[in-house]
Amino acid sequence: MAWRLLGNVTMNSVSLSSDAQFGLDNLTVSYQRRPAIHHLSGRFTLGSSNAIYGPNGAGKSTVLKALLGLVRPDHGKVICDGIRTADIAYLPQASDIDRSLPITVADLVLTGLWQRIGMFRAAGKAGRQRVSAALTTVGLSGFEHRPIYQLSGGQFQRVLFARILVQDAKVILLDEPFNSIDAKTTEELLALINQWVLEQRTVIAVLHDEQQVRNHFQHTLLLAREMIAWGPTHKVLTPTHLQRARMNVAVWDEAPPVCHRDDAVVTAS
Repeated sequence: MAWRLLGNVTMNSVSLSSDAQFGLDNLTVSYQRRPAIHHLSGRFTLGSSNAIYGPNGAGKSTVLKALLGLVRPDHGKVICDGIRTADIAYLPQASDIDRSLPITVADLVLTGLWQRIGMFRAAGKAGRQRVSAALTTVGLSGFEHRPIYQLSGGQFQRVLFARILVQDAKVILLDEPFNSIDAKTTEELLALINQWVLEQRTVIAVLHDEQQVRNHFQHTLLLAREMIAWGPTHKVLTPTHLQRARMNVAVWDEAPPVCHRDDAVVTAS
C-alpha cells in the first residue's frame, strides 16, 4: 500500500506508555453561559479508534476543543497524563479553514513539521521528501505546487490528512473528517485511519455517520450534551442508548444559565 512509503515509523515508536491517560473528569463547558456539554467523565482507549457520536448540537466538537485546550471548562478538567502537546495532531472541520490563502499544497503539508523543526527553519531535503511521500500516500502525487484554492473538497481533505502523516503524531483528533467529501475519498481515508490504529496510534474522531462508526471505530462516546454511553461501539450503539440520545434532543432547554441535569450516566463495558 502507498502509506508504506512512511514505513520508517515503527509500531513501538508511536505507542504511548502503558500508564498514559487521555480523557475527561466531570467536564462541563458552556458558551455564553449556555451549557454545551456537562459532567462528562471517562477515558479514551489509547492505541485504538474512538468515535464521538451523537445528534447535531450534542457538543461533539466541543469535546475535541476541550481536549486541545481551545475552550476553558466551567467545571472539571481534561486528563492528559503521559501525552505531550507534540504527541497530538488535530484536523479541524474544513469549514474552519480559510482556503483563499495564497499557499501551495506542499507548504500546507510542511506546516505539519513545525513542532519538529520550528516555524522559521527550512524543512530541508528530508522534510520535502516526507511531504512528497505523504502526498503519494493520500493519492496526490504531483500536487506539491498547486494552490490550495484550486483543490476540490475531497482533494483538500486529502492534503489535511497528508499534513497529519508528516506530523507522525501518537494521538490524532479529527473533527468531521468526512463531511461533504466523495465516497471514494472517504473510503481511502478510512483505510488510512485503520492503518494508524494498526500502528498503535490513538484516533479520536467526531462523526455523524452511524454506519462509519460501527464499521471502523472500536470505541464510542455517545453524546447528547451529557454522556449517554461510553465504551465498545457494539455495546454503546444500542437501540436503547440511541433512543435516549434522540430524546435528549427533544428536551434540551436553552434557558438555564448552567447545566440543568446531573443524573447518572451509562458506561458500556
